[in-house]
Amino acid sequence: MPQLKLPQHSAKSPWSDRRRQSAVHGCTHLAPHKAFLLSIDMHKATQHDQQRQTLISLDGLPALTFVEGTRDGHPCADLAEVVGPDPVPAILADMSGWAVSGSVELGEQLIQRGARFMRHAHRMDRDLIADPPQPEWSTISLPDGLRLAPCDRQAADLFPAWRAAFPPEHADHHHGSDQHALDTSLTPLLAGEILGPVMPCSVLAVDEADHVIAGVIVTDRDGLPWIANVFRQPDSRYAGLGSVLLRRVLAGTASRGLAEIALAVSDANPARGLYEKIGFQLTRTSLTVLVP
Repeated sequence: MPQLKLPQHSAKSPWSDRRRQSAVHGCTHLAPHKAFLLSIDMHKATQHDQQRQTLISLDGLPALTFVEGTRDGHPCADLAEVVGPDPVPAILADMSGWAVSGSVELGEQLIQRGARFMRHAHRMDRDLIADPPQPEWSTISLPDGLRLAPCDRQAADLFPAWRAAFPPEHADHHHGSDQHALDTSLTPLLAGEILGPVMPCSVLAVDEADHVIAGVIVTDRDGLPWIANVFRQPDSRYAGLGSVLLRRVLAGTASRGLAEIALAVSDANPARGLYEKIGFQLTRTSLTVLVP
């Protein structure tokens, strides 16, 4: 039996108990002109789909499905897909303070209603079987003075290089304070709270003093290897280091028998050209906004 996930404000609503009771007894009647979130285990469209949730429209019909997560410290309706009537009124009614990531059309509609732009991104996938990494990628040398290390360190150890890699003019810059960026972005990412647990094929490059210079963080996103972050110190001595680490990660992922790997890149990030060069292909475009 589906269970209701009620929005915070509904706890004080006079109809919230009746709505919960109706759901428990299998009644399909919904309180008129109210929206709420229904947690359901939907049929998996692909092998990588997680348990999705459905947003019910103000008229009581399914309007939007999504995967719940977090984004920059906000609850996030990720991989949002419109499945019924106009979902915008229901999103505005029940998802205030949420990040919603879906089609460009949906994002633009929400922006017109006061939502704040967060990210315009492209999902890119790479087939590791039909297009296997070149054998020599697993042994590409790092610049002098650097060595490989596993991604098993505390977030604070990665933070200086990670923060420097995304300066204010970068499309992926975190606009909060350093502490906020560490607490809401890098720490939960490494803890597996955002895109799944960090995989062993993740890699860091460290210098002779054992300081982290660069890294590629790969997570297990519901069974799909996902390149969650690529970063390096913006020093000319390390030009090309990201490309080296990416190739080594692809080789390592393929050697573990994994069939594919994916990532998301911001529309304004020039790294998209590098991803295309090493075999990634565009599969989806999304717009993420913050609901007022």
